[in-house]
Amino acid sequence: MSDVKIKVLDNGPLLVQGTIEVVDAEGNTFEKKGALCRCGLTATAPFCNGAHAGKFENTPRAK
Repeated sequence: MSDVKIKVLDNGPLLVQGTIEVVDAEGNTFEKKGALCRCGLTATAPFCNGAHAGKFENTPRAK
């Protein structure tokens, strides 16, 4: 099992810790790395660019 951790940040992106590969629907690999967007407001999808600041509220908790 790989050593990858995904942390859901309050009112923000998914922070990926560890080595992953992000692939689009056609099988192409994204070169950019970083946190994954949850809000859908980013111009650098699927990665976060901070566009969510003050415009996205979501604080999920595991049950």
